[in-house]
Amino acid sequence: MSDQPEKPENNSDRNDQTKDVQPKISLKPKLSHILGMLFLGVVLSGAAARTWQIIGQQKIANEPIAQDPNSAIPLYDRNGFPNLIPPPPADAEVWECDVAIVGGSLGGVAAAYHSMKTGATTCLIELTPMLGGQVSSQGVSAIDESLLMRYRQQFPLSWTHFKNIIASQPALPEKYSYLKPGGVVADTNSCWVGNLCFTPYSGELAAEEFLRESQRSAPKSRWETQVAFKGASFNDKGDRITAIYGVRRIPRDPNYLPQGRLSRELKSWFNWNSDETFDKKAIRLQAPAGKQMIVIDSSDTGELIAWANLPHRLGAEGFSTTGEVHAVADNPECTQAFTFPFVLKIADDEGQSLKELRKVQPGYSREEHRKDYDLGRFPMFEGNSVFNYRRIISLKRDDPFKAIPAKGDMTVVNWNRGNDWGVMNPPLILTDKQIRDSGQQQNWLGGLNTTALKDGENHALLFAEWIMDKYASPQFPVRMMSGPDSPMPTQSGLSMYPYIREGRRILGRQAYGQKEFFMREQDIRKDMDGGRNFNPTSIGLTHYAIDMHGCRYRNWEPSKSPSAAPANEDKVRPIIFPLESLIPQRIDNLLMGGKAIAVSHIVNGATRIHVGEWAAGSAAGATAAWIILQDDPSLTPQAILDRGKISDLQSHLRSQGLLIDW
Repeated sequence: MSDQPEKPENNSDRNDQTKDVQPKISLKPKLSHILGMLFLGVVLSGAAARTWQIIGQQKIANEPIAQDPNSAIPLYDRNGFPNLIPPPPADAEVWECDVAIVGGSLGGVAAAYHSMKTGATTCLIELTPMLGGQVSSQGVSAIDESLLMRYRQQFPLSWTHFKNIIASQPALPEKYSYLKPGGVVADTNSCWVGNLCFTPYSGELAAEEFLRESQRSAPKSRWETQVAFKGASFNDKGDRITAIYGVRRIPRDPNYLPQGRLSRELKSWFNWNSDETFDKKAIRLQAPAGKQMIVIDSSDTGELIAWANLPHRLGAEGFSTTGEVHAVADNPECTQAFTFPFVLKIADDEGQSLKELRKVQPGYSREEHRKDYDLGRFPMFEGNSVFNYRRIISLKRDDPFKAIPAKGDMTVVNWNRGNDWGVMNPPLILTDKQIRDSGQQQNWLGGLNTTALKDGENHALLFAEWIMDKYASPQFPVRMMSGPDSPMPTQSGLSMYPYIREGRRILGRQAYGQKEFFMREQDIRKDMDGGRNFNPTSIGLTHYAIDMHGCRYRNWEPSKSPSAAPANEDKVRPIIFPLESLIPQRIDNLLMGGKAIAVSHIVNGATRIHVGEWAAGSAAGATAAWIILQDDPSLTPQAILDRGKISDLQSHLRSQGLLIDW
């Protein structure tokens, strides 16, 4: 199956007391006064210049400037890495970790599980209130796998185990009285995108249970949601991370519910300071005394990579850059479309959710948004329907390919010609220049463009409105689920974080004939020559079609997107991840544990799906913990290769039930 069935390309008292006091006037200026005025002039002129600089930068990056112009702290350390400005609060809470994971995405959950299973004390921080990324906070709670992997059941044991845990979770919170008491996902699962569809609520519960299980092997491990990554510190040589900094937010309201409008929440989530919504607490993740720490970036956009500006690529690439037949041109703005999924229920709410959607005021006209909406050859409800494609609650558990959904059924909507947002005016993910100009390298705020987030949110909400206008009927009344009674637990009903298909992708170190290693289109296609054999250093595998959700500009100028690259899964060979794809340049104790691995834009189209992200994350977690257990401070991920220890690592991966060969 593809990710999408069809692709178109206040001092008043003091003032009262002093208002009648007249100062003595002296026409003879003192030297101290003159110096003071000169100093004030310099400050004011500098502030004015800086103000104009800030205005210019805001136009470039569309992000607030966080840098204090009067700070005495240099912007970068001796090795060129950003200094945190303002610095982390002195009372930061310290976590001691053998393995520190940035991002509780699906890959981050896999990394933490295998790290703890190996026996390493593991720490994980996650930005949103939900663990699991795609299966929870991002709303893609419908497992999509290649037909070949499903036919052969060629999955890591932990992946199969995780899916079984999902199937055993409560399908909905207890307040949904129309489900039979104790109803679990296995009782309501009936969709046709794959074999397992469920609510984001169930995905979060499963991720928590899954990690608690592996914590028994590393009882000092810990993880926490609602913690934003803020930066890192390094050793004197600048080749190892010595600490990871985060800021935890604690909602003041015990009934706090995310807005489901990340464009409005992002800055508050990342800010060091408490505000009217959150109390804040700084956190520092560091190695136990006398030991080393391995760090894993499992964020979906490569946040640590972006903050430190390690060598990476963003967006589409050209033939001269990658040597791929279908690569058109370099365009860092052209990442795969992101999506804000939402949940629709066949239920009559007397028009309330539609009334709320009518209030949406998009940045540009409804008509322009609506031109993108199209269900193609698929009906909305009958037969092989859009509703049943990702149906997450089926009261009758009937045939999803033929059955008409029943009242009370729910679906999660993630549709290419619907809530996909690939418009690059502006692009979502900030480039290294925009990050630098916006001051985010010193005061990290997520590295995303809030205008793009807002446009994507509006596009999704208006798609829900369009579906109701076009397809709702007395037979199929439609309600958009939102608020505290929604399985997508946000005020708007949108996922609290977008489904990120593609973020920043590292460039690895010299390997397999490349000075900067990355996996190319010809490495994964059966119908192309020039593919390399990665079996000697394999640490994981996946399989999927090359599934591209493209990009475009509003005026349809050339996007430089590789529109000819998509390929059905029968043209794709089993995809081997070599260890080299997880190792970034410059930092010796850092691994990639998700979508930020060293692949091209085209290859990302096949590796980004659930099980591909799982394979990268689980390999990173198991590798990091294995290094720790060797009790050799000089052993790094790269040293595994340099010292010929790859077969020892592969034996450990196999013992963890991970697949490294087909």
